[in-house]
Amino acid sequence: MRYQSLQSFGNHLILGISGTSLNDDDKRALNELKPIGVIFFAKNFLDGVPYPVWLEQFKNLIDEVRQYSERDSIFTTLDHEGGRVVRTPLPITRFPHAYLLQSHAHEVAKATALELKSLGINLSWAPVADIFSNPQNPIIGPRAFGITPETASQRVREYYQGLREGGILGAAKHFPGHGDTSTDSHLELPILNLSLEDLRNRELIPFQTLIQDQIPLIMTAHILFGQIDPDVPATLSKIILNDILRAELGFQGVIVSDDLDMKAVSEMFMQSGTVARAFHAGCDLFIVSRNINSSSLERTYKIAEDFSASLNNGSLDVGVVEAARERVEKLLRVTPQYPVSTLDKKTLVKNAELAISCCL
Repeated sequence: MRYQSLQSFGNHLILGISGTSLNDDDKRALNELKPIGVIFFAKNFLDGVPYPVWLEQFKNLIDEVRQYSERDSIFTTLDHEGGRVVRTPLPITRFPHAYLLQSHAHEVAKATALELKSLGINLSWAPVADIFSNPQNPIIGPRAFGITPETASQRVREYYQGLREGGILGAAKHFPGHGDTSTDSHLELPILNLSLEDLRNRELIPFQTLIQDQIPLIMTAHILFGQIDPDVPATLSKIILNDILRAELGFQGVIVSDDLDMKAVSEMFMQSGTVARAFHAGCDLFIVSRNINSSSLERTYKIAEDFSASLNNGSLDVGVVEAARERVEKLLRVTPQYPVSTLDKKTLVKNAELAISCCL
């Protein structure tokens, strides 16, 4: 059977890499699982060395990823929102949080896209489409573009259009909305007592705006919405991902999970059948960062083995997986593969001045 190999899960996997070069575990995972994409963090960049030195090392890392995964085309991804969510060393520009961008959102996104392309990155896990609706929110806060649906929608659209014009894929996050939580899903499962009508009147509006602009990816939230689906968080909820996101809002792109290493869901995905439930709910692509709980591959392989076992025992519908694979591969076919290149000083100075102007 086509799906007996663990490589089949690689068609749905965005995998984290352990450091600035591949260790034996990285090489094994890339060769055996053949992930369709990788996610980079600060640990993947040399720090405290000159720009040409860390850039050359990062170029070598991407080249190694392609070599061991035997994929010429991959999603090379980065969390690069600005503010505290920046992984790259200087002189890559430190733009401020989304909340501070205001009228500069489009211009900042275009400048960001130019810098990301120079790193060989083709997909940014941005923009944040959540609303800064809860001042006590420990994880979103000023990462959001506004405190009202209207402001957030306008700015998030401008930012995404800037990324798109600059040639970088964007991903709206965290569906159906993380802005009203008071706990951090990296540490525990947040629970929100919002009705579907509440979501329609507020949280869903920025996502609707981005869907109208044909954003290619939407990332799930590891949040339990008790009034909507009391059994599972959004990442595993067919009601939220299929009924609301697909059927009601008309999203036809790729649905990607937030990081499966986050403690809100990490134990769930160690249980047999969970990955099948996520596929049936609507997930097409899964991030396993190896950045939060552990850098080991044990969890990654356990999820891949659960995927394979679920297909073989019939609890995971082959047609569902095929449809997900087709959505992901369709997107990859139109995703540019950028060479790593050096940014000129004039561009870096201009972008630094733009970052300062956002704070004035």
